[in-house]
Amino acid sequence: MSQLKKGAFLNYASIILTNVVGLLLTPFIIRSLGDSEYGVYTTIGALVGTISLLDLGLNNTIIRFVAQYRAEKDKKGEENFLAITMLIYLFISIAVVASGFFIYNYADSYFEQMSIDEIALAKNMILFVIFNVAISLPGGSFTAICIAYENFVFPKALNIIRYIIRSITVTVILLYGGKAMSLVILDTIFNILIIVITIYYTFTRLNIKIKLHKFEWKYLRRIFSYSIWIFIYGIVAQFQWKVGHITLSKISTPEILSVYAVGLMLGGYYGAFSSAITSVFLPRATKMTVNKATPEMLTTEMIKIGRVSLIALFYILGAFTLYGLQFVNLWVGETYHDSWVIALMIMIAYTVPLAQGFTGPLIEAQNKVAFKSIIYLIFLFIGTVIGYFSSLKYGALGMITGTVIGWILAQNVMNFFYQRVMKLNILRFFKEIFNKILPIQILIVVIGYAINFIPGENWLNFIIKGLLYTLTFGILMYFFGMIPFEKKLIKDTFSKFSKK
Repeated sequence: MSQLKKGAFLNYASIILTNVVGLLLTPFIIRSLGDSEYGVYTTIGALVGTISLLDLGLNNTIIRFVAQYRAEKDKKGEENFLAITMLIYLFISIAVVASGFFIYNYADSYFEQMSIDEIALAKNMILFVIFNVAISLPGGSFTAICIAYENFVFPKALNIIRYIIRSITVTVILLYGGKAMSLVILDTIFNILIIVITIYYTFTRLNIKIKLHKFEWKYLRRIFSYSIWIFIYGIVAQFQWKVGHITLSKISTPEILSVYAVGLMLGGYYGAFSSAITSVFLPRATKMTVNKATPEMLTTEMIKIGRVSLIALFYILGAFTLYGLQFVNLWVGETYHDSWVIALMIMIAYTVPLAQGFTGPLIEAQNKVAFKSIIYLIFLFIGTVIGYFSSLKYGALGMITGTVIGWILAQNVMNFFYQRVMKLNILRFFKEIFNKILPIQILIVVIGYAINFIPGENWLNFIIKGLLYTLTFGILMYFFGMIPFEKKLIKDTFSKFSKK
């Protein structure tokens, strides 16, 4: 098996592992830390994590240019490029530390709803997390080098091993009475170890050399002209997942922040699951663009991929709508009712953009990234402002409402862009993507609602309901919702597993 195939397999394994372990470990962490301390823990992670934007997209830039230097067999150019990026990272790390101390000094006045002890904990955590970010940004460049050298297995395998060992260690620490600071210190230790191991690997196994042969401003212009839009994409991601959390932290208690964090996490799993499916098909986008496929051909491919994604998304969305509240109550407790609402709002708003995942690589292949980045940045900023004012009255639900409004507005503008500029037939896309699937899904939800009347609220009852829903969904969607292409895809997948 090639490095690429092994890397793809490990990538899917990592996504599954992260989601499964996260679901298993989160309620244990919440019970061990308590709602208040868990709220502080997640908030500081979100707050300081935004500083990682100072990476400025350099990791992706390293992958792009190192791969190019390798293709050109320009070892001297590669050494010089890496030396310049390391100098940039030196200044970035200094900026990270400076930003961290600003956050540290401002924490007392910013966290208005935290107690004195909670603020003290937050400030101690800030110092460690800032150190983590300061070393992680330059440290991550060595992982980027591995990827540029098409050595996918080592960094992904190392990440999986790290995650497994960390999960076990976290469990042991919490069982012995450890608290949030213990977890932050643990992450710092793991971070240092992973960076050291990766640096050793790149220098000894890949024979990387970093040497400044000459410094010219044109190198910086070349680097930042490529990385700037990756940087803006990073800002968009922060507005999606972290800025709302940070904004809410100024006016909310740690308990509310804990509820908000759990809702975001569940919504994030929804997106990760879909991305794992669509990424199997996405390499076709670049190939079709290079081969000058017509907009109608691209629309047809987009519909194929979108329908497969939508079926998987509807399965999860229907189940979470019907049985999600029972799951959340059993999983983390009835006080987290709003987490279910937050996650459900994210899932509903995110379903169509996820089903349109094929447009992502199309935009990149056609060099139209700038427009999408700016549109999402503008509307997610507007959504955050709306969320802030809504949260003054409605708390976490108000915050997520604003964010969701921003997503929906941005998506509507992008659909207009897909239709008018990229010439994709969006009306045809919506007509064909929902064909058969939507009416069958409505029927499935009606039957699933009836299943919900099975008496009981324990885990066994939840599992029985889930199995009956899955059976209903599988039978009705396969025989009445799917078209021949999708049925063949399922048959081929099962036949491959049966041969192994």
